[in-house]
Amino acid sequence: MSIAQLFNQVAVIFLLMLLGAFIRKIGFLHPQSVNDLTNITLYFLSPLVIIRAFEQPFSSVRFHQLAVLVIGVFLTYFVSIILAKLVFYREKDLNIKRIAIYGSSYSNNGFMGIPLAQGLFGSIGVFYAVASMIGFNVMSWTQGIGIFQEKQQRHWGTELKKILLNPNIIAIILGLIMFISSYHLPRSIASFVNYTSPAFTPLSMIIIGSNLADMEVKSIELPPTLWLSLVLRNLVFPILGIFILVALGVTGVPLYTTVILSACPVAGLVVLFTLQAHGNAKPATMLMSLSTILSLITIPIVYWLCSLFG
Repeated sequence: MSIAQLFNQVAVIFLLMLLGAFIRKIGFLHPQSVNDLTNITLYFLSPLVIIRAFEQPFSSVRFHQLAVLVIGVFLTYFVSIILAKLVFYREKDLNIKRIAIYGSSYSNNGFMGIPLAQGLFGSIGVFYAVASMIGFNVMSWTQGIGIFQEKQQRHWGTELKKILLNPNIIAIILGLIMFISSYHLPRSIASFVNYTSPAFTPLSMIIIGSNLADMEVKSIELPPTLWLSLVLRNLVFPILGIFILVALGVTGVPLYTTVILSACPVAGLVVLFTLQAHGNAKPATMLMSLSTILSLITIPIVYWLCSLFG
């Protein structure tokens, strides 16, 4: 895939986000509607996209590539988290420190990354994107949420339940069974999935744009710590991921897909986890919003660097 194709896809993503912001600004989309659409997109459309990606004949080569990607994704998380903790070790404001560490380490790979993978590489892109989704869900609901909790508050059973009952993880498990057994959905169900899953990309981008509609340039205030977190999230850690994946022998579409998902902006869960910890969520919201806007520039930069290796 050329840089021009990526720029074209990013331009489409940007226009969809603008549409979402415009719809929200003129009052056609209200906060409750956005929440409802978010739940529909995350818990219904996203699993269908995953199921569709796995409906293909078994290939030992692709299965091996997926396994290597999972290893690479987890290695990237471990290294990134360690570095983030070292970088922000001296931050005295606990709320800012938590937001900075989580924001640096976890990208919005499901809500923004999957649409990019789908738009750029089709179902095969979504297939390889599963590795990033596995890593995100496992790490975010264990180590990630732990950043915002005291040790005595941790409930491993509850966190494990959240991972296993996540509709996207269930879809991955079902998809792997389908892939390994080369099972094909009945024609009517397959048609339903094929008709429904394309809605995921435009709807997810419209939702992201609507969430950015309330941000005013005059109100942009981030402490230096979070500006550094933004640089780590959008540029440094995705580039680190390139070196880790290349060292593992990953090339081509598996490499590009995983790196693009890694280069996505700060995960929206940073706001939810901050609220659950009774912290000030405004810095988290601002970090996520700025990271999302800047990702329209930084994702092509990271992809260009990746193309030098892939």
